[in-house]
Amino acid sequence: MIYISRQEHFNAAHKLYNPKWSEERNREVFGPCANTNWHGHNYDLIVTVKGEPDPETGFVVDLKALSDLLREHITEQVDHKNLNLDVPFMAGQMASTENLAIAFWQILERELPAITQARLHCVKLYETPRNFVEYYGG
Repeated sequence: MIYISRQEHFNAAHKLYNPKWSEERNREVFGPCANTNWHGHNYDLIVTVKGEPDPETGFVVDLKALSDLLREHITEQVDHKNLNLDVPFMAGQMASTENLAIAFWQILERELPAITQARLHCVKLYETPRNFVEYYGG
């Protein structure tokens, strides 16, 4: 089994805020991430797929095709956007890095079969160089 990864980068704003809670409770739980005027991150996304190399190409996945898929279905949808307001697939959800990684997984699980027989292994999303999540599916 070969594991191969592609990294992409995007910038986005968000706010962590639960409308069912008071301003005080939101500040207590989310701190500056509940800022009324939003805040932004320089995200790094690493998508890993797994499979056996194709005998004709030696590839598990064509990385150019994977990059194009990531740009079309993910990066272009979130780059320089407000995750709470501008991204339809995040509507009605807390715009946490955890929920964003799950949403990315769902998109990739749907779109990946169009370019490869490899299976999705991991979505790793860095919010900062020290804070990141890894999602391995259901």
